[in-house]
Amino acid sequence: MYTTLKTIHVASVTLSIALFVIRLGWSHSAPARLELTWVRIVPHVVDTVLLASAIALTMILHQYPFVHAWLTAKVLALIVYIVSGSFALRRARTRAGRGAAAGIVLASVGYIVAVAVTPG
Repeated sequence: MYTTLKTIHVASVTLSIALFVIRLGWSHSAPARLELTWVRIVPHVVDTVLLASAIALTMILHQYPFVHAWLTAKVLALIVYIVSGSFALRRARTRAGRGAAAGIVLASVGYIVAVAVTPG
């Protein structure tokens, strides 16, 4: 069960990041594409699978946020990712603001992945 959940989790992470990068590019080059039905639905489905697999893994491993520091760090970075992602794609009013938010998104993703793969 663990291996299957981990595979689903890693695949969801990869797909979530890829969809974010695609939507970020479209927000600059073809904003109308962001209104396509599948573009508005699929990322939420992927992120729901990602979150569900993360919760299942924490329960299998008996490692929980606010108990284990590494997982707390990932959860806090995830919050940064979500908030900055909303600014990068829609909420920031200027191109510079969207760019800064996108940089924060990518930095938080890098941090989350680094924490996940660091033995500890």
